[in-house]
Amino acid sequence: MRYSSFRAGARGDRWLLFLAVLVLVVFFASSFLLVNNYKHFGNLVKVISLVRNHYLKPVATSTMVDGAIKGIVDSLGDPYSVYLEPKTFNQLQEVIKGSFGGIGVLVGLKDQYIGVVRVFRGTPAAKAGIIIGDVITSIDDRDVRGIDLETAVQLMRGPVGSKVMLGIKREGASELLKIPLTREEISVPTVESRVISGTSIGYVVVSQFAEKTAGEMRETLEILQAAGIKGLILDLRDNPGGELKAAVEVSKFFIPKGPIVYIDFRVGRDETFYSDGNALRLPLVVLINDNSASAAEILAGAVKDTRMGTLVGTKTFGKGVVQTVFPLDNGAALKLTTARYLTPSKNDINEKGILPDVVVQQPSDRAEDVQMQKALEIMKGEVKG
Repeated sequence: MRYSSFRAGARGDRWLLFLAVLVLVVFFASSFLLVNNYKHFGNLVKVISLVRNHYLKPVATSTMVDGAIKGIVDSLGDPYSVYLEPKTFNQLQEVIKGSFGGIGVLVGLKDQYIGVVRVFRGTPAAKAGIIIGDVITSIDDRDVRGIDLETAVQLMRGPVGSKVMLGIKREGASELLKIPLTREEISVPTVESRVISGTSIGYVVVSQFAEKTAGEMRETLEILQAAGIKGLILDLRDNPGGELKAAVEVSKFFIPKGPIVYIDFRVGRDETFYSDGNALRLPLVVLINDNSASAAEILAGAVKDTRMGTLVGTKTFGKGVVQTVFPLDNGAALKLTTARYLTPSKNDINEKGILPDVVVQQPSDRAEDVQMQKALEIMKGEVKG
């Protein structure tokens, strides 16, 4: 199709026309689509030209092109596919090492907003009075309704000493709270553990799957085994996930020789990640809930399918898809869902979640952790046996 025959309607628009066509070609690199949808493409070019030449206020061409790209991605209806503006992509490129400029909260999705599931002691969030259960509705006056979790996390991070304003909806409060925070260097462990008092049972909490998580898990298990534990409770509740590689490496401590997870791409060669068979040979109970997501579900699904432990709690979140980040020009990027992951039994858990072997609801009006109590009851029976 020869777009040069289209009249843009104003002088100097030839370069704009070329730019718009170039953007379209990048996203729709198929001559078949170009030929069969030329009217829609022509409309897009025409709209850009009309806005540029007739809108009440001047609008930068880059702003319109960014808007067009966002519209394309939004049309997918996929909450995990996102157009990353240069600033956000730059933050995303910082490899998660567990040390960063942030505010000290662990978050998960809650009613299309961001819910606080953990506040780390001594951090800006703790000092400012943010509590578990708070719902973050805005970050620096940006409405975060419908935002993907990863982007929200990156928006809360930033240079040490910089400021960020959170809009908070708190249960029992009549008005939204506005809480200013100053980012600090945050360095918190992703794995914490202890031997449960009066027992020979180890308890391990994994808050997220980061680059350092596998190393922390190795050290933790060595300490617990040296203490003579005879069973282990692994807590993945409120774990929002993290890096695929980290989930695979941590899973190797618990999963027998064989597949841990299958990565099923629509285009390209599928991948399978395996355990080498050096798994911990101890009774295992894994705690999960509706905020256990993504990488946490990889581990939970592998434990369930291989019967290497008992899952206790409630159904997991149900994020069983994988994203790939494609760098674009001008420092931007496209985070696009490109694959789904399947458990060792090749179960697709996306938007379905993983059902625990033993369902235990945590009543909101009870202070004691009934899920933990059930896990301890099961483990005591296994250790005694």
